[in-house]
Amino acid sequence: MKKLLGILLLSTTISFAGLVDAVALVVNDEPITLYDIDKRMVESKVSKKEAVSSLIDEALYEQLLQEKNINVDIFDVNNYLEKIAASNGMDLYTFKSVVKQKYKNYDAYEDEIRKRIQREKLIGQLVRGNLKIATQEDLKIYYKNNKNQFTTAKTIDVVQYASNNKKALLEIQNNPLTVNNEVSKSNISLDQEKLNSQMRFLLNDTKINQFTPIITADKQYVTLLVTQKKGVNTLAFEDVKDKIFTVLMQKREQNFLKEYFEKLKLTANIKVVR
Repeated sequence: MKKLLGILLLSTTISFAGLVDAVALVVNDEPITLYDIDKRMVESKVSKKEAVSSLIDEALYEQLLQEKNINVDIFDVNNYLEKIAASNGMDLYTFKSVVKQKYKNYDAYEDEIRKRIQREKLIGQLVRGNLKIATQEDLKIYYKNNKNQFTTAKTIDVVQYASNNKKALLEIQNNPLTVNNEVSKSNISLDQEKLNSQMRFLLNDTKINQFTPIITADKQYVTLLVTQKKGVNTLAFEDVKDKIFTVLMQKREQNFLKEYFEKLKLTANIKVVR
């Protein structure tokens, strides 16, 4: 009897495992399982319908990358990072060091950049000749109507924590109320115009009541707790017009892609299995 019960339990387990891995639908011969759908629902906190839709989009997207032979190598990534660095007044080496301080997993950051380049290369092929290029007038209108997007604080108040012991600063970041004799503390008000590009990038990217990454300065480890951002400095149109052009073209590309994939779904061979 015990042996029979064991066989029944084993059979039930195998059946359940088979159900979980069962194919729910097929997109151009690429299967999407019930497990894929359940996982997407949990991770993205979306309905089953939304999960299925996003998985179909991803499958079609990956198939399109293969069809168009879209590849990204390390040179593409470095060229892309150089442009980001230059737009923030830094060279590639300095920018990479800042990013490594800000993100715990630099490889994950580079992987995200690789995916972004992949997407841009695909968009470049799909929209070539199909998009209206933003004009100077378009840029000026966007700048006039969205000046709040192009402002920075004139001064930033911070609490500076400095130490020869990096671990001590990590403890401060986890609990600012920690008292440690190895850490010196001082209140500073920083004028943005007098900061170097690296420090401006770090501070503008750090929200109030948050710490900057730990950096090295004057042979010590330093982290800054941003306490207040005061005054408003509106960036000149000439300084941000390239950024505005990118924003406008990205919006037009997104609208084009949305329509493109809706049409692609209609022509794709999508079979619902269960």
